[in-house]
Amino acid sequence: MPKYHVQFLLSATDAAQFPDTKAPEVAFLGRSNVGKSSLINALLGERAARVSSTPGRTRAINFFALHETQKQLQPRMIFADLPGYGYAKISKSISAEWPKFIEPYLAERRSLALCVCLVDLNVPPQQSDLQLAEYLQRAGRRMLVVGTKADRLSGNGLTQAKRAWQAALCVVGMLALSAREGRGVGELWREIQEACATGSAV
Repeated sequence: MPKYHVQFLLSATDAAQFPDTKAPEVAFLGRSNVGKSSLINALLGERAARVSSTPGRTRAINFFALHETQKQLQPRMIFADLPGYGYAKISKSISAEWPKFIEPYLAERRSLALCVCLVDLNVPPQQSDLQLAEYLQRAGRRMLVVGTKADRLSGNGLTQAKRAWQAALCVVGMLALSAREGRGVGELWREIQEACATGSAV
C-alpha cells in the first residue's frame, strides 16, 4: 500500500471554506457509525481522522492533504471525510445546515474524482443509502460502494449481503472491507489511485 505524509487542512461548513487546490479529491460518505473515520485511518496507516463511538460526531467536511514527501508543496490527492447521515438523534437544525455545503460539494466540486460510499454489510439497505446512490448517479459522479465490517460475516452470509446491497443500489460490483483486519484496504487503494489518475467526471 502507498504511504503518504498526511496534513489536516480544515473543517468546512460552508462552500466558501473549501480548500483551493487542484489535486484530485476522494470523498468518503455513509450513514453515521458506518466506519468512515476508521476506514480513512486504515488507508493512511495513522489516526488522522477522529474515531468516535457517538454516531453523528462529524458535522463538517474534514479535508486531509496527502503528500508523497514532506517537502512536496502540492498534495498528491485530497481525502474529504463527509458528515454521516441517517441518525435520528442528530439535531434537525444541524441536519438542515448540511445541504448548504454537502450538496454544493457533491454537485459542483470540480476536483472531486471519486465518491466512496460506505455501507454496513451487517444491516439491510436503508432508504437514505438508496437516495445517496441515486443522487450521485444523477450527478454523474464516479461512485465506489464499499461494504464495511466484513469481518463480522463469513462465507455465504457475506455473499448474500453483498448481493442484497448491489441489487438495492443498482451497482454491478462492490468491495467488502474490514478496517479492523485490513481486509480489502489494498484493493480500495488501487481503485482510489485509478480514479485520481483519471480525474473528475464533472
